[in-house]
Amino acid sequence: MTLGWKLDRIQRDALLAALPLRYGRPVADHVTLSVSGNVLPNPVTSSAIVGHADDGQGVEAYVVEIDGSTARPDGGTWHITWSLAEGRAAKESNAVIADLGWTAISCIPVHLIPAQW
Repeated sequence: MTLGWKLDRIQRDALLAALPLRYGRPVADHVTLSVSGNVLPNPVTSSAIVGHADDGQGVEAYVVEIDGSTARPDGGTWHITWSLAEGRAAKESNAVIADLGWTAISCIPVHLIPAQW
């Protein structure tokens, strides 16, 4: 079971309208904490979109700051996979951010809800 935080559904719709998809398939769903486990993560005190990453070949993600940091416990970067081209997978966002980095953008507060899926 995957653990993390889901984007608030109402805010997700507003964000999709404000941040147009670069690729045809929207994801814009969650921030992953762990791909295994069964205990919901703690609620976050503060969270915001602070950066953008795009490999130009079908993977677009927004970097998220959670409680003051973009660094995940596993050494990765907190992010929301935003859109994908056909044949691309959400997990590829990790490599795109690690390999190509990300560009800072004006901070956009987001409401994240503890979840498992």
